[in-house]
Amino acid sequence: MDLRFTQEEADFRQEVRTFFRTEIPAEIRRKISEGRSLAREDYVTSQRILNAKGWAVPHWPKEWGGQDWDPIRRYIFMEELMQAAVPLPLQFNCFMVGPVIAAFGNEEQKKRFLPRIANLDDWWCQGFSEPGAGSDLASLKTKAVRDGDHYVVDGQKTWTTLGQYADWIFCLVRTDPAAKKQAGISFLLIDMKTPGISVRPIITIDGRHEVNEVFFDSVRVPVENLVGEENKGWDYAKFLLANERTGIARIGLTKERVARVKRLAKETPAGAGTMWDEPDFRSRVASLEVELKALEITQMRVVSAQGRRDASKPDPASSILKIKGSELQQMATELLVELAGPLSLPAPVANDVDALGWEAFAAPTYLNTRKVSIYGGSNEIQRNVIAKAILGL
Repeated sequence: MDLRFTQEEADFRQEVRTFFRTEIPAEIRRKISEGRSLAREDYVTSQRILNAKGWAVPHWPKEWGGQDWDPIRRYIFMEELMQAAVPLPLQFNCFMVGPVIAAFGNEEQKKRFLPRIANLDDWWCQGFSEPGAGSDLASLKTKAVRDGDHYVVDGQKTWTTLGQYADWIFCLVRTDPAAKKQAGISFLLIDMKTPGISVRPIITIDGRHEVNEVFFDSVRVPVENLVGEENKGWDYAKFLLANERTGIARIGLTKERVARVKRLAKETPAGAGTMWDEPDFRSRVASLEVELKALEITQMRVVSAQGRRDASKPDPASSILKIKGSELQQMATELLVELAGPLSLPAPVANDVDALGWEAFAAPTYLNTRKVSIYGGSNEIQRNVIAKAILGL
């Protein structure tokens, strides 16, 4: 298998690399690189720049803003985006609900929602997990009862990322409690301004407000907001989750962090020299780079094989990418905390957060990155997939 890039692909890489570094505001990219929180307007600004170029949703059908790129170009695009510390187009919009509507929505829904999703005119959040339905998502209990031309929704969702910004939420709801649990679920689009919806923040271990609980108390949702068929929502959810795992190894992100580690190590005093003069530290960086290169080659093999696979069936090798990719992301953040040293300890709340150095964000980023081995299917679940689908155990 030839894993080398063609000249056309190399030219495409240079095109996107130049665009990211010249068109996306440097201040937004600095926040991403240093692990600072982005404001809502930062996400909107970045995505609208990409959308104006036609690059916010390149993986969508061409009629709705897609670029009809092959898997190699999609891979190059995502790797360069992450290495340039450009915010990923909002995942809930571009990689989750958008593809579901494009694949299963009716024409009216596509015309109404897709252009606004791509341009981040509407901010979406995900209503899947519940207090008793996380890893076993099919056990969800939020119910939707048909009442004329509306559904009445009651229940609770949790771990709703960035729900405090959301205009809309896409929800899995139980519409047939008597059916087998996977068979009685529907996929609803719900306006967050609808009476009866309340959002309560969950403050995570890194001190940030990133996730929320969302409560539904007799929320009336028009039947026209049902995607596809009633009680077929589990099929649409599986399609969505396959999209969520696209690029989950985030090799470009880890490459960017490793480059920062090497640069900062040469500036961080240690003994008579710098951290880069410490053999043990350099050895750990080198080990991370070797593992990252091996993972990159594995991902290239998976990408190369995509064109020969049934697009509706995820490659089980993506589980290998997910496991190792999440571990390497965590290793990179550990090195940054080590470089920051005592300055990475939680500091008193500053009047001007922007005045804090990168060190103040090293520990929160490290803590937040613990989640990457859990979301998108925990690494334990991925090992089971590998055992069954690849090893045949």
